[in-house]
Amino acid sequence: MKPLLLVALLGCLAAVFAGPAGKVRWCVKSEQERLKCEDLVAHAPAFSCVKKEDALSCILAIKAGEADAITLDGGDIYIAGLENYNLYPIIAEDYGHTSDTCYYAVAVAKKNTGFGFKELRGKKSCHTGLGKSAGWNIPIGTLLSMNEMHWKGTDDKPVEEVVNDFFVSSCVPGATSNSKLCALCKADCSRSHKEPYYDYGGAFQCLKDVGDVAFVKHLTVPDSEKANYELLCKDNTRAPIDSYETCHLARVPAHAVVTRKDPQLAELIWTNLQSVQGFNLFSSEAYAPAKNLMFKDSTVKLVQVPPNTDSFLYLGAEYTSIVRSLRRDQTTSGVSSAIRWCAVGHAETSKCDTWSVSSASSGTASIECQSGSSVEECLKKIMSKDADAMAVDGGQVYTAGKCGLVPALVEQYDEALCNITGATASSYYAVAVVKKGTVSSWEDLRGKRSCHTGKGRTAGWNIPMGLIHNIINDCNFTKYFPRGCAPGADPGSSFCTQCGGSERAVGDESKCKPSADEKYYGYSGAFRCLVEGAGDVAFIKHTIVPEYNNVQQPTWARGVQSADYELICPGKGPVPISDFLSCHLAKVPAHAVVTRPDSRSKVVSILKEQQAMFGNYGSDTSFRMFHSERGKNLLFKDSTKCIQDIPSGTNYKQFLGEEYMRAMASLRECSETASDLEKSCSFHSCQQK
Repeated sequence: MKPLLLVALLGCLAAVFAGPAGKVRWCVKSEQERLKCEDLVAHAPAFSCVKKEDALSCILAIKAGEADAITLDGGDIYIAGLENYNLYPIIAEDYGHTSDTCYYAVAVAKKNTGFGFKELRGKKSCHTGLGKSAGWNIPIGTLLSMNEMHWKGTDDKPVEEVVNDFFVSSCVPGATSNSKLCALCKADCSRSHKEPYYDYGGAFQCLKDVGDVAFVKHLTVPDSEKANYELLCKDNTRAPIDSYETCHLARVPAHAVVTRKDPQLAELIWTNLQSVQGFNLFSSEAYAPAKNLMFKDSTVKLVQVPPNTDSFLYLGAEYTSIVRSLRRDQTTSGVSSAIRWCAVGHAETSKCDTWSVSSASSGTASIECQSGSSVEECLKKIMSKDADAMAVDGGQVYTAGKCGLVPALVEQYDEALCNITGATASSYYAVAVVKKGTVSSWEDLRGKRSCHTGKGRTAGWNIPMGLIHNIINDCNFTKYFPRGCAPGADPGSSFCTQCGGSERAVGDESKCKPSADEKYYGYSGAFRCLVEGAGDVAFIKHTIVPEYNNVQQPTWARGVQSADYELICPGKGPVPISDFLSCHLAKVPAHAVVTRPDSRSKVVSILKEQQAMFGNYGSDTSFRMFHSERGKNLLFKDSTKCIQDIPSGTNYKQFLGEEYMRAMASLRECSETASDLEKSCSFHSCQQK
């Protein structure tokens, strides 16, 4: 098929999927929602309404292109994000100063009824709906994690049967196959507004009428009735209804609008919602007794979710883990004793595979390999438990920390400190390198071509661009460097024009990619960019140039002599490469191994065992962790002498230090310097530890 014909066909398909004349087809789940939606259409003709039976039917309709959008609770966002549906959250509800884009899941009981959260067995329970966040996933997950409820898994019985045996009777809208879980319901026990006890208001009404406890969100109880109800806290105490900040089961991400992965459709939905006038999207008063129609009534405004945020990133690792534990999506049988190392690109994956084979003992490997196209993809794999660890640069430690990961071990570049317990963590100097005689001062760099180790990396981006931001007070760095190579930058930006890719003649998809497949990626890559004349300045670490001086060199570095290069820094003229102590941009922390908090002990233990075998003085010479055969700085920096554990409990802020955190705060004044992953991880205040 010819390219132009294919583009035209795709354009037609996009138009069909977006609905007639660019209308946003909103999916509704009840007659009350349909009425509100039709009233919206009267005020905003850019919308139309599609009625389905329930949330899953709406998810299927959006996937099939029969509808475009629906607002879902966290449990349904999880379902919508599964591979067979692949819908994305694009707009979050914001509940104002009480919780922003999060809400508190709480347990509510009538005042003076004399029982605590740990004494719910045998009580009558009211739930917003089967699989919903505050009404099911959080309370049942919490009771299971506290061992108040006992479940061996789906091989034993469905979790609904465990809940059935725990409470004497319940109303769990959607649990229609279990009569006991529907015993308290008023109508058909459907997960829709046809059941009066459905959703937050319904679960609270159930508590008022027949129940002992209701699992709802923190803003559910009306002001006029707060004096008659209390919160049940996890420590078995009670608290007033407004004490939800200190007495709650969990703080969870807000409801969100989901749609297909289509940036144009997402923008159309956002634009049309923002342009609604003369109609209150966040009120269901005209359709009483129904509440929370289309949006939650407690919503104050809507907020765009950062681009490329999937359901996992939106919900966060903690909430997703709860949902998986209830669904048993992850089996606990056959768990490997190995750690899964995440490698970026072909060269690293090849080295990791060799490591894995070498690590095998009695037929069982201590290292298994996962691969990702970028560090960020690997960080996502670690967050989602598809991988366990990788070594990253300080800027990537910052992003990993924002996403809930922790630094576990640090590279040490001073051999004398390797055998000293509690030795000072290693560090290095970020420097700017130029060819001798080409640049007279720091100010002379303006207008030159720049070579960076990678966008978001410490020596190659965060430190120099933070300095430049302070100088020009402008986030448009192309005003300073009109062209450059910063692997990981937008492929269409001027910071990709000087990149070299993999040097394949045809179909080179590696250009400007943040992996070793891009020849100008990393420390050696940025220096190569300078050596080969693709750039005028390279932002690297202080040891890189001497590493290529009078040693066995790759073809591109033959003839490289330290004397042919100089350092440049603010307030000084050019100085020799050896004068890095007097001319550097910053002293920064060494690279570190990052992992999930729950995996830290295992990762530290296995890597120390691996170092004893494959470190610089290890007992097995078949593999060397800190040496790269087919590249440079693969998996670890080649200058690493050993890795040392970071004290347990150290978070990314403590590891990076105040000076680095200040530099990052300055750089983050330019929002575009944060990656999509970092923006996604930082979006919800409830996910920030």
